[in-house]
Order: sequence, then structure tokens, then C-alpha cells
Amino acid sequence: MQRHQLLTSLHKVTTARNYLEIGVNDGRSLALSQVPRIGIDPDFKVNVGLRGDVHLVKATSDAFFAGRDPLGHLKSARNPLKNMRKGRPLFGHYTGGVALDLAFIDGMHLFEYALRDFMNVERHSRWNSVIVLDDMLPRDVDEAARDRHTKYWAGDVFKVVPVLRKYRPDLLVVPVDTEPTGVAVIFGADPTNDVLKQNYDEIIEEWVVPDPQKVPTSILERVDAVRPETLLDASFWPDLIRSRSLHQSRSRGWEKLRKKIEAVVPASV
Repeated sequence: MQRHQLLTSLHKVTTARNYLEIGVNDGRSLALSQVPRIGIDPDFKVNVGLRGDVHLVKATSDAFFAGRDPLGHLKSARNPLKNMRKGRPLFGHYTGGVALDLAFIDGMHLFEYALRDFMNVERHSRWNSVIVLDDMLPRDVDEAARDRHTKYWAGDVFKVVPVLRKYRPDLLVVPVDTEPTGVAVIFGADPTNDVLKQNYDEIIEEWVVPDPQKVPTSILERVDAVRPETLLDASFWPDLIRSRSLHQSRSRGWEKLRKKIEAVVPASV
């Protein structure tokens, strides 16, 4: 399954009410969404039609998130009828600030950028948000190079997975075997957790190294990766959607949902 096919299906199984994308490029992945959405890219060249409520931002993701109220475009209005027309939660204005339902990170293919993108997205997420990172499963060392010299380029962003597992065991990181260079789907976001921020300099010093990159065999051979169909057909999605609709707290809902997700994830993940 191609990554765009997975994204299309994730929009359906999550019934996402909003969407954020880092790394718009030509707009093909952004066009898969029909809900209110934001696309961020300092040099996008959109050549496909984008229908519905879409806000394109020509800036780096760091600059975007440093701005005041970056998700302001996704906020619900006071008038439920206006929200209905725009596809936003009818009474979202009265039930708290906006948070992301689904996000796709496909920005600069360097580890430190991808890590910061995740940190920024998590600050605007909730525990039942779904965050997808692209290029997590390079197929060889050349594709994983920081200095691009191949047609398909994943860069060294694959390192985000082991870093999250080390520093953020509260999250559930699920590699997914998509073509061409795999993705990771992350559940359990906690915007109050600042462990990555506190350890950022230490992480960068350890993980940013010159080429050639040392890519673990488990990544190259995708031994821990879940088949896309297995993830999409899993039975936990209605529970995730229900928890979001009921505004369920992390303390009440996350561990129950985690166990259901882990039931479809290989034991080695």
C-alpha cells in the first residue's frame, strides 16, 4: 500500500474533523482531506485542486508554530450553523480550544527537523489524536543519508522512532509498512509532557552524525512494521472516535485504548 492510500484510509477510520500537514510539496496528500485543514511548506508548488476549507502557509514549520495562535484557522465559530457549513464541530467554541485530530509530518528529511515537528504538533494535540510521520523505514543506507543522492530520499528521520521509544514510553509508536519509505503512526500524544524539550540538546548531540548513517537491520528489513491493512482493519478505531466525541480525559481513556492498539501491533514494537 502506498502512503497516500494509507492517508486516505486514515481520514476515514479516524473521522478526523481537522487536519494539519507539514510538507505540502505539490499538494497531492493535502488534497486527500476534505475537512478544515492547514498545510505548511516554505516552498510549496501546488498543482492539484484543493477543495473545501484549506489554509496554505508559506513558511517553515518552526516559524508557523512560533506564531500567535497557529491553529486559529481551525477554530469553531460561535454560530453552529456556520460551523456546519465549514465542517467544524458545531459547538467547539464552547467545549475548549482546538486540537488536532490528524496530522501528517513530511517536512525536511533531517532528524532534528522531524523531531521538532513532532514536538510542535504534539503541543497542539490530545491523547486521541493521530500523528503520522513519513519516511520512517528507509530501504537502504543511501536512502537514509542526510546528504541526498538518491531518487527516493528518506533522510535520517528514521531515528525519531527509537528516540521516542527511549524518551517517551508513554506514547505508542507503530511503524507501518507502506511504500516507498514507510511511516510511523503515533498514538497517545501528551501536550503537557516536556521530556523531549528538556533533553533536546542531549538528543541532538547523540543522534545527529555525519553520513553514512547506521540504519538498524530491523528498520531495513521492516521486521517490526505492521501491515497497513492490519492497522486500518483493527477494532479500536470506534473507541478512539468515541473518546474524542465524549471529551474523555487521558487518565480515563488512554491505557484502555493502548491495550486495544497493542493487540494488533507485533510484540517486538
